[in-house]
Amino acid sequence: MNFDDHRLTAVGLLTEVHGGLLARLQPVLSGAGLSEIDFETVLRLARSPGQRLRMSDLAAQTELSTSGVTRVVDRLEREGLVTRQACPSDRRASYAVLTETGRARLETVLPQHVQDIDDWFTGLLGAEELEVFLATLRKIRDVVRPCATAGASGATGAQAAAACAAMAADQAEEAAAPAQAAAPGRAAVSVQAEAP
Repeated sequence: MNFDDHRLTAVGLLTEVHGGLLARLQPVLSGAGLSEIDFETVLRLARSPGQRLRMSDLAAQTELSTSGVTRVVDRLEREGLVTRQACPSDRRASYAVLTETGRARLETVLPQHVQDIDDWFTGLLGAEELEVFLATLRKIRDVVRPCATAGASGATGAQAAAACAAMAADQAEEAAAPAQAAAPGRAAVSVQAEAP
């Protein structure tokens, strides 16, 4: 095994940069009383059409389970940063909506947060480097985290919804495979039934 493999280096560098950036960015968020997931949730709502997302789309974007996103929204709702609205076209669905208080909290955090991003990340790259880097990150993100833009408007949101549906089908198929392997009698019957 080649321990100097460039693929290991690529993932190692990405991990180191991610950890280093989080360490540099977290103090401002903590000072505003926001955890990383709280900030991500509020920011995603702020950047969404109407400053709202269906709870299912918010869960997909943040990679939280349905119960996980419910807990986050419950906490943010208690703090007055988010509220829920029923979906008029689907009684089973609801929206998480950014409140004025949530928007105000973001507006107090963002100037220093953006400055920190510039100091420790984007400002280290030239304009062309940053453009290429962002395109590269999007290319990778669309493969490894296709639901990251679920619920977004336009073609991006539609593509994310299709990718999420395909990913859910793949996961269901993968989950079913071990169950079929664990029940060889049933699998043999299925194979026999398919044979002419």
